[in-house]
Amino acid sequence: MAGSLQPLTALALGATGTVAEIKLAPENRPRLMEMGLLVGTQVELVRFAPLGDPVEIKVRGYNLTLRKHEAEQILVRLPDERGPHTSE
Repeated sequence: MAGSLQPLTALALGATGTVAEIKLAPENRPRLMEMGLLVGTQVELVRFAPLGDPVEIKVRGYNLTLRKHEAEQILVRLPDERGPHTSE
C-alpha cells in the first residue's frame, strides 16, 4: 500500500522508498547519519547477499551495505504511484 511504512528489507529488489523512521538504538544512529542515511532520504534496495545478510542499498548516489537486523529497523514509505494529490 502506497504511503504505508514498512521495513527497508521488505522493499522489492530495485524498489525505492523514503526513510520515515530509524528505530536503531541511539548509539548506532550517528554512524548511519554520517553516511547520509537520514529521515527523508530516498533509498533503493539493490540486493541481498546470498545468505540474506548483509543488505545492499543505494543512498545519495553510492552503495551502502547494512546488516539485515539494522535494515529491518529502518522504516521506509513507498512513493505514491498515483502522482501528486490535488485538493479540490
